[in-house]
Amino acid sequence: MTPAISVSGLVKRFGETSVLNGIDLDVPRGAVTCLLGPSGSGKSTLLRCIAFLEEANEGLISIDGEPLGFALGPSGQRMRLPSSAIRPVRGRIGMVFQQFNLWPHMSALGNVAEALVTVRGLKRREAEERAMRELESVGLSQRARHYPSELSGGQQQRVAIARALALDPKIMLFDEPTSSLDPELTGEVLNVMRRLAESGMTMLVVTHEIGFAASVGSKIVFLDHGRILVEGAAAQVFGKPRHPRIEQFLDTYLDRGAASFL
Repeated sequence: MTPAISVSGLVKRFGETSVLNGIDLDVPRGAVTCLLGPSGSGKSTLLRCIAFLEEANEGLISIDGEPLGFALGPSGQRMRLPSSAIRPVRGRIGMVFQQFNLWPHMSALGNVAEALVTVRGLKRREAEERAMRELESVGLSQRARHYPSELSGGQQQRVAIARALALDPKIMLFDEPTSSLDPELTGEVLNVMRRLAESGMTMLVVTHEIGFAASVGSKIVFLDHGRILVEGAAAQVFGKPRHPRIEQFLDTYLDRGAASFL
């Protein structure tokens, strides 16, 4: 089966600094793939390249077998595709960021509906009906008329998830969606993500929530210094004996001693 996402030889540099150093990765359909690794290992940059928010310097990305951004030309050289070819492939991807990035002057309903109006061209009434269904799916229909300043961090992140889902993506990317939340609010967001996983959505998740990765992740990918050090099923990656770098990461991450819980 063709992977939902296929990454080949991906290199990303910022000036003289190389952040991704030849990433090869396949993300299976209908499953949750979790990206783990220390800060600065390239996880968020990889996600942004897959979302085509950053352009890689080398390598190729395909979505459902179709090239995103770049393809090989007739003589084997890497060539940039026109925007008309990029847009429909990019449109299959939804992304949720660390920060909620909600428009403060719009209600929760307005935040979700706006993309449907501006991107999909829906009439305002139709967009709001669709937006309300998405807010209901994340448990926020009763807060639809509230503004971001009136919502908790967990509620704001759930609005951001609803906004991404409203555009009907085939793949969801999550870039540490709970990193700015306290433990109680983190649970709200992770529960929404668990339900989304149960629905069969393809998800690629950058996270430091070890319990979520171990229990929901079908595939674990560990990055270190811009390279994939370990990848495999959760039971394989987290099972004992573990790779020494995984053991070190689990034991030292925020002094939680996460290894003792696996």
